[in-house]
Amino acid sequence: MEKAKTGTRAAQADRSRAAILKAAVKVFSRQGYAGARTEQIASQAKCNERMIYYYFGSKDELFVSVLEHIYAQFNLAEARQRFDLANPQQAIRDLVAFTWNYYLKHPEFITILGTENLLQGIHARKSRNLRALSGTAVGMLQPIVEAGQAQGVFRDDIDIRHVYLMIASLCYFYNSNLHTLSCFLDDALASPKEKQHWLEFISDLVLRGLARVAEGT
Repeated sequence: MEKAKTGTRAAQADRSRAAILKAAVKVFSRQGYAGARTEQIASQAKCNERMIYYYFGSKDELFVSVLEHIYAQFNLAEARQRFDLANPQQAIRDLVAFTWNYYLKHPEFITILGTENLLQGIHARKSRNLRALSGTAVGMLQPIVEAGQAQGVFRDDIDIRHVYLMIASLCYFYNSNLHTLSCFLDDALASPKEKQHWLEFISDLVLRGLARVAEGT
């Protein structure tokens, strides 16, 4: 009986913590770090504000957990994908498309990372888990690149981190700056048609960066 009670309490604690994290993602993405209030997060999570401090210690530590959470969710979604290593060029296109579409579907990922960069990464440096999470993300890319190298279609002198940065930046910048770019360049940038054109362009660009150059050219 005591074990059952302990298990129930642990499950309740997990649900409470998950609800707080979910609410924190919403509030931090809308209000930024400075504008977000723990009472707002508690209200969104339908819990007592004291529970935030019980589970996370402080607003500061909660934001660290939010950063870890959004990266972990990205990695989890990516891990569900199946990339055909027999066709590494298509696998790269599929990976770029996954990244692009994830950013479109999860604008909170963009806004929270933008907030943390404005804060010069102060919370990211406090995390004990971000480096491991980045290793998981890069690890999804590595077998695709290695398959392309084995088939002779990708260059041998590739730094996996550079490829990851190329894909992430090409997908991220368009979304993080869409409002100002729309005013500066063209309102049509927000249209599904223009977004699809950009996806096709950056997929080609990444493949050109990876492609083995024939000798004598």
